[in-house]
Amino acid sequence: MDIELSKVQSRSSRPLDQQTAHEAISGKDAHSKQQDTASSEAAQSSQPELDASAKGVVASTPASRRLARLQYATLCWTLFLAGWNDGTTGPLLPRIQSVYHVGFAVVSLIFVLNCLGFITAAAANVWLTDRLGFGKVRSLAQVAGYVLAAPAPPFPVFVLGYFMNGFGIGLQDAGANGYVASLKENASAKMGILHAIYGVGAFSAPLVATQFAQLSRWSFHFLVSLGIAISNTILLIAVFRFKDQDTCLTEIGQTPSVHEEETDNRSGNKYKQIFKLRALHLLAFFVLIYVGVEVTLGGWIVKYVIDLRGGGPSSGYIASGFFGGLTLGRVGLLWVNHKLGERRAVFLYAIIAIALELVIWLVPSLIGGGIAVSFVGVLLGPMYPIVMNQAGRVLPPWLLTGCIGWIAGFGQAGSAFLPFLTGAVASKAGIKSLQPLLVSMMGLMVGLWAVVPNSPRRTD
Repeated sequence: MDIELSKVQSRSSRPLDQQTAHEAISGKDAHSKQQDTASSEAAQSSQPELDASAKGVVASTPASRRLARLQYATLCWTLFLAGWNDGTTGPLLPRIQSVYHVGFAVVSLIFVLNCLGFITAAAANVWLTDRLGFGKVRSLAQVAGYVLAAPAPPFPVFVLGYFMNGFGIGLQDAGANGYVASLKENASAKMGILHAIYGVGAFSAPLVATQFAQLSRWSFHFLVSLGIAISNTILLIAVFRFKDQDTCLTEIGQTPSVHEEETDNRSGNKYKQIFKLRALHLLAFFVLIYVGVEVTLGGWIVKYVIDLRGGGPSSGYIASGFFGGLTLGRVGLLWVNHKLGERRAVFLYAIIAIALELVIWLVPSLIGGGIAVSFVGVLLGPMYPIVMNQAGRVLPPWLLTGCIGWIAGFGQAGSAFLPFLTGAVASKAGIKSLQPLLVSMMGLMVGLWAVVPNSPRRTD
């Protein structure tokens, strides 16, 4: 009996031991699962931080967001001034010719000196930005240019003012575009709005310049420009405080990318790295032709309409219509850019713009030509912001600011080179040569855009 009883007890205790062991193992598994769940939740919670860090954006505060908006608004005012400057010359051009008693070729020297100023700014931009910071010398040269032009001095001094003006605008345009292209949040939309503000300035200037062109003190228009330039200088100093671009971006919650930090010690080779990029030169030449077409059309169309279409003193408002269309296109066609894709959109806009230029050329109608000019402005408007966005996609991120600066500065030389070329040709063949020149330049734009790469390429 005792033996049987002990066997029964041993059999009954064995399941209890197994059950206890099973519960212990289950407890360990449950604890392990809890730890895995906790670590998974921690990893998920830290993922946004890692994503933000990878994008170069740190946690923003209300103060940094306000500063970001203030910086952006200041850069928009800078582009307003650039647009104002480009929209000024067209309505004043006939008056400048009559006051100084110069022909097409000589009056076009203002574009030549302006061109030299832009090219000098494009070459000096990287060096000045690295050593003097963001915003130190960008606007003072433009202030000096307006001071020289305002009293209607002798013609050589007057065109020297255009050189100073071109140098100042070239630096400011390069800095503003480079800064906005470096932003991590909504850079495409901000670039479009930035250049829409340029269009507002270019639209507003002819409205004022047309009135001054009919006054005896016509050159006092440059006093208005001087006031805008001084306010721009004050804003740049107050907002950016002579700091470099990376410091300003850090203040709004955006840290420099890893590539920028790794190449800080190689800044001496920046020029060599930048100018080895094939895409850079293609984009720069595209912008050169584009800006040249834009300013040539806005500047010489007034003379064209007066001489060939019988326009009166109010013909300067046609230039306002063109730049107004430019502004509208940069904002109103954003959805088309998104729908078609920016690359295809440029081809479409350019082809339609060429067709409209043929209408202006071949149909002798003042009203019809004025309307067509406005629509050409609408179609040309989105192209510049699209080019800047394309640069951000195909150029190395650690060289982007310098590259954007070169593209913008070199491209702005087109606003001087092509108007001068137009004046030189017009001195021989007459102002009727304007439209054939514009059509051929638009065709060249299409060809250049076709060879611009659509994806980044490996750099050394």
